[in-house]
Amino acid sequence: MGQAFELKSHFQIESARFLPLLPEGHPCKSMHGHSFKIILTLRGPLDPKVGWVQDYHEINEVMRPLLSEIDHRVLNEVKGLENPTSELLAVWIYDRTKAKLPLLKSVTIMETPTTECTYPVN
Repeated sequence: MGQAFELKSHFQIESARFLPLLPEGHPCKSMHGHSFKIILTLRGPLDPKVGWVQDYHEINEVMRPLLSEIDHRVLNEVKGLENPTSELLAVWIYDRTKAKLPLLKSVTIMETPTTECTYPVN
């Protein structure tokens, strides 16, 4: 069982934002909201002692304080998210979780059901 596995944990937040660097007249320059879906992807070997790669409960515990910072908030008011594009939100989450989740390979942000951004891409 030396093969690697891929785990995905899904989270959802409701947040408002505006993208201040866009030109006047762009719809996303104005305040608007999204039901953001956040997907953490982890990759690693199976731990033969317990039969899993990573405890989903541990992933949830790492995410809990981050989600409380960004759920039902104006993202622009969160330190480091003054220009809260999906790309920068993915980096913000990745940078705050990688040390606690060493098997983390990427963070995906979906701001709508048909749009998706992943960081980093390997």
